[in-house]
Amino acid sequence: MDNEEIAQKFERLATLMEIRGEDRYRVRSYRNAAEVIETWSSSVERIAREEGLKGLQTLPGVGKAISAKIVELLERGTFEAYEKLTAETPESVLDLLDVSGIGLKTAATLYQQFKISSLADLSKFVAGGGLALVDGVGEKSAERIEESLRRMGYLRQ
Repeated sequence: MDNEEIAQKFERLATLMEIRGEDRYRVRSYRNAAEVIETWSSSVERIAREEGLKGLQTLPGVGKAISAKIVELLERGTFEAYEKLTAETPESVLDLLDVSGIGLKTAATLYQQFKISSLADLSKFVAGGGLALVDGVGEKSAERIEESLRRMGYLRQ
């Protein structure tokens, strides 16, 4: 597993946590670790194999907890914290961010207040006029979201 793949897993974890409204400091620590891992000049997998947890902890922003998750990820292809989180919040929530007009705050609102967890859920919600109920989504944003869903094949003309 290369650095980019490891970093992507931690970035996805951080984004899911943010959408769920979890502690922003924990979210930031996972994001920072993802950034360090992605840009690190040598293979994080090699560091884990040759130097173990202590070697991983020499990376800025990678402490005991994150280094243990990296080792688990390398051994199993996933880690328990990610599995727990995705059991409670489907990964498909991240697909909402692919829709033009939906950022993290709007995705969080859609998930937390309206239990929208997929593009299929979103298209039904939009078709039923639900965007009018979402704080922070004005007419222009609603049009952009609808048009994006049409381009993606989730809404009909």
